[in-house]
Amino acid sequence: MEVILLERVGKLGHMGDKVRVKDGYARNFLLPRQKALRATEANLKKFESQRAALEARNNELKADAATDAEKLNGKSFTIIRQAGETGQLYGSVSPRDIAELINADGFKVQRNQVTLNAPIKAIGLHEVPVHLHPEVTSTVTVNVARSPEEAERQAKGETLATVEETSMADLGLEVGAALADAGGSLGDR
Repeated sequence: MEVILLERVGKLGHMGDKVRVKDGYARNFLLPRQKALRATEANLKKFESQRAALEARNNELKADAATDAEKLNGKSFTIIRQAGETGQLYGSVSPRDIAELINADGFKVQRNQVTLNAPIKAIGLHEVPVHLHPEVTSTVTVNVARSPEEAERQAKGETLATVEETSMADLGLEVGAALADAGGSLGDR
């Protein structure tokens, strides 16, 4: 199905572009959300007559998103979750969780604006992009920790050793001490 885009749509095109998309994508996403019109002669004329108003509305929304992005960019949010001794979470942090945190701080963000390639499943600091407008993106830091004290230490830049790392370090010291003892006793013979 050919459609005329009424706004910029990621990986598809810009306002006014005439693009060919799958029928289901057009019927179920683009048309109901008023992101596009069917590419007919009547709709093409309608779009051209409303183009200035659509561009003005888009520029206004983009300006609002840009001011929100300035305030939001670089902010840090802390999520306390239960995790194992290795740092793996018992569950995960999803875009919905991050959107709720951002909204609790006074911003208006929907979960589909928070972009994660995969859910967060480990403690630590994670950079998360937030798409406030198709042309405006902001980045926030999500600090996932087991306790508020741990979150504070992570925020200061301290790397928290997990049990595996600590055990390996201790094991290395023990092996080194054993080799030193064995080397000393072998030299005495």
